[in-house]
Amino acid sequence: MDHITFLVGTVVVAALAFDFTNGFHDTANAMATSVATGALRPKVAVGISGVLNLAGAFLSTEVARTISGGIVDDALVTPGMIFAGLVGAILWNLTTWLLGLPSSSSHALFGGLIGAVWVGAGRHGVHFDKVLEKIVVPAVASPVVAGLAALAATYLAYRVTARSPKEGVSRGFRSGQIASASLVSLAHGTNDAQKTMGVITLALISCGALGQDAGPPVWVILTSGLAIASGTYLGGWRIMRTMGRGLVEIESPQGFAAESASATVILTSAGLGFALSTTQVCSGAILGAGTGRRLAEVRWSTAGRMALAWLVTLPAAAAVGAVAAGAVVHGGTLGMVLIAVATAVVAAVIVLLSRRDPVHAANVNSAPRSTVRRSADARAGV
Repeated sequence: MDHITFLVGTVVVAALAFDFTNGFHDTANAMATSVATGALRPKVAVGISGVLNLAGAFLSTEVARTISGGIVDDALVTPGMIFAGLVGAILWNLTTWLLGLPSSSSHALFGGLIGAVWVGAGRHGVHFDKVLEKIVVPAVASPVVAGLAALAATYLAYRVTARSPKEGVSRGFRSGQIASASLVSLAHGTNDAQKTMGVITLALISCGALGQDAGPPVWVILTSGLAIASGTYLGGWRIMRTMGRGLVEIESPQGFAAESASATVILTSAGLGFALSTTQVCSGAILGAGTGRRLAEVRWSTAGRMALAWLVTLPAAAAVGAVAAGAVVHGGTLGMVLIAVATAVVAAVIVLLSRRDPVHAANVNSAPRSTVRRSADARAGV
């Protein structure tokens, strides 16, 4: 019994650690455009986002149920497999954060779990039909839908306000962005915090602490909400800079359109139990808002790097989860401890590397170095 308690406790700690990285990894989803247009000051933005992420965690548990009883066979899953999957997700989140790439925390988690369960329980332990229905299809459709909605909203916003004073239009849309960005944060809590709830619930089901069809207990909802809110408050400035300044030179009407489209798509999917990537939705909406304004500069090279990260996220996290699962399955408790120590060491190295080029609230609205360099080359005709 003590052995099971240790395993489940380790999974809970790892799940909350993932939730924390998810918070600072995905802050940009809600607040990048509002910070970029000056609608909200950086510290105020992350404070509001953190509070609303916590509130959103209590609005629905449909996504949590998709994870705890959907993509993998909970009868075959062990706490060790879940832990291994979380390791893959955490390391991928930290790596893409260091690179400033807005990849999908959700797909990192799914990939880690799929790889770990495949190694630990065999191919039949993964419900690939559910993976296709609940993950792959929404991953393809959601950024396209959000992008088209933001494109249409941006075009309409500029058409309607074409004869109005530009300063007044910008001021009005900046005020609207406070509400739209807040709604995205609330939506993010209803979607992303639930993924950690689902993982912890899956661990509790696997050890018999909960029934097969149980939803997340209140303490799981609360701790998951607090973890993602804490991570959100730290800012995730590196990715916020990429989404706010690296994709499009965004104006307040575009920011309002992108946030409104993102919130609509995320809230709709959360109600349907689709565990989609909020990063992909918000990125698609920002690109749509960029193409919806005449003469707007869209940096397609940055968008291409992001798309590449999206493509490799699930398989990369699955590979790490599979390796970690092999160590846990064959090494037992000792293997889990060794994987935990190795993960902590790699995480520490990544954090130290990030200090070479720090991004914080004071410089988050500066253009990324790569963007500045490409713009200079373009002016020079290189």
